[in-house]
Amino acid sequence: MIVVTGGAGFIGSNTVAALEEAGAEPVSVVDRLGHDDKWKNLRRRDLDELVDPEALGDFLERRLRDIEYVIHMGAISATTETDADLIAETNLRLPQYLWRWCTRHEVPFLYASSAATYGDGSAGFDDDGSPEALAHLVPMNAYGWSKLAFDKWVAHVATEGEAKPPQWVGLRFFNVYGPNEYHKEDMRSVVTKAYPAAAAGKPVTLFRSHRPDYPDGGQKRDFVYVKDCVDVMLWLVEHRDVSGLFNLGTGRAQTWLELMGALYGAVGQEMNVDWVDTPEEIRDRYQYFTQADMGRLRDAGYDRPFRSVEEGVADYVKTHLATDDPYR
Repeated sequence: MIVVTGGAGFIGSNTVAALEEAGAEPVSVVDRLGHDDKWKNLRRRDLDELVDPEALGDFLERRLRDIEYVIHMGAISATTETDADLIAETNLRLPQYLWRWCTRHEVPFLYASSAATYGDGSAGFDDDGSPEALAHLVPMNAYGWSKLAFDKWVAHVATEGEAKPPQWVGLRFFNVYGPNEYHKEDMRSVVTKAYPAAAAGKPVTLFRSHRPDYPDGGQKRDFVYVKDCVDVMLWLVEHRDVSGLFNLGTGRAQTWLELMGALYGAVGQEMNVDWVDTPEEIRDRYQYFTQADMGRLRDAGYDRPFRSVEEGVADYVKTHLATDDPYR
């Protein structure tokens, strides 16, 4: 059995779907469903168990002999969350608990880190997992801090020769978009937010640039399609000799205008943009460029291509957003 924490969430539910489609071991999900439509992310899945996070410890001990792999996607993922104690409990102490459990019982462990660990990007986007490299990163919010804090803890364990799981992998996700993010409200990707307006031929809203070296809409991100992300994760499950901290983007930064052009092209409409000033409260923390250095993952043996925004958005629209049931 494979355990996916946060398995009803965005990346987690896509992971569960991909595992099921690949005919992998039975999957158990650890998550809360809440009061919105998050449950629909699991509507098509045939789960072994759905576990309340409060019962995680009991579940792990009860099913000890069945658990073959732990994929930890559960987290407080909102970059706007201000309860730092809640973030620390969920994003630092919980993965430490799972790491120790996997170490004791020799179970492989894969966890979600984040490109938010890179802060404003001034230190680059190199996924060097050494303590020395991690010490130079300065996240811009509590979420990014918590992800970096766990990466640092892992680096200490790995470099000091302490016991660790037989395989361990941290993935620094960049700007992920795709199906099953509908419950995330303001944290949904711009593709998902803008789709209704674009499909109707109406304008979408983008932030103006406030830097002379970037034109309006020329700000760049490494936008990565969630289906490409889970392809990487399944590859890692199959290649248990690979351990380490890895970026997970495409390795290619594209502009917001390219992203919106891909969306309007996918729905057969002319692109139409309304420009607004970036709010002053986030203007000094706004990132103008992110691009994953994918060298380490490639060197580890992963050789499959990543979709451009034109390819990923086209699949997202055709297969999900433009259908009666957009869920995967």
